[in-house]
Amino acid sequence: MTTPDSAPAVALEPKTKLSGKILKTTLAGALVDIGQSLPGVIHISQLQQEAVNKVEDVVKEGQTVEVWVRRVKKDRIELTMIEPLGFEWKEIVPDMTVKGKVVRIETYGAFVDFGAERPGLIHVSELTHGYVKTAGEVVKEGDEVEAKVLDVDRRKRQIRLSMKALLPEVVEEEKPEREDRKRSSSGDKRKGKGKKQEENFQMEVEVPTEPQFTAMQIAWQEALERSKGRGKVRAKSYKSASDEQEELFNRTLEKRVASNG
Repeated sequence: MTTPDSAPAVALEPKTKLSGKILKTTLAGALVDIGQSLPGVIHISQLQQEAVNKVEDVVKEGQTVEVWVRRVKKDRIELTMIEPLGFEWKEIVPDMTVKGKVVRIETYGAFVDFGAERPGLIHVSELTHGYVKTAGEVVKEGDEVEAKVLDVDRRKRQIRLSMKALLPEVVEEEKPEREDRKRSSSGDKRKGKGKKQEENFQMEVEVPTEPQFTAMQIAWQEALERSKGRGKVRAKSYKSASDEQEELFNRTLEKRVASNG
């Protein structure tokens, strides 16, 4: 089985971690034996993050060191003792999933180191579903978390992450209506219905229906009143009839009344 130490130099990928021995130091850096056909070279600027004045201040001949591949060239393998970033800016894109450690907690969110140049921020609203007042309610420093990349601003060197985006959506179940509320609601309906019926009943009682007189009744009353000398009776309402029929009917009644008198 091929391992990084025994793999052909051309197969070594950038960021591959290797173990090697310092063969020689120079003013510009160090020569390292990493078990490859090509020599490994560490430039003085790649010995550590801080500035280095002298190579021997950091490494010495015969020392075993851990190194990472920077690039493979025809005549050498360029190495670094500075652990490379897990993600370069060009490698960080929206919707990718990353794993990291919470390194700082603020009221408005949590910062997660996932191997990029700068930690990503998980805003308090992106920690979980539901309302969260402060980030400390959900995570604490040192927690290992998984998050989804929402946005990357390379100019501002900002990365926005979300833990909520990887959680299943919460479907709120409809709460059953309380029995007392049902009873109250149905009671109100019955009460409203009864009140409406009561109002209709009162309207029917309070508004009397005026009597309706037929033409025969009106003529009969008029004839009786004239015979008694009281004048005509004023009808509140009556049904319509032709003038000719009414005169004929009146004359017939008057003759009957006269004969009876």
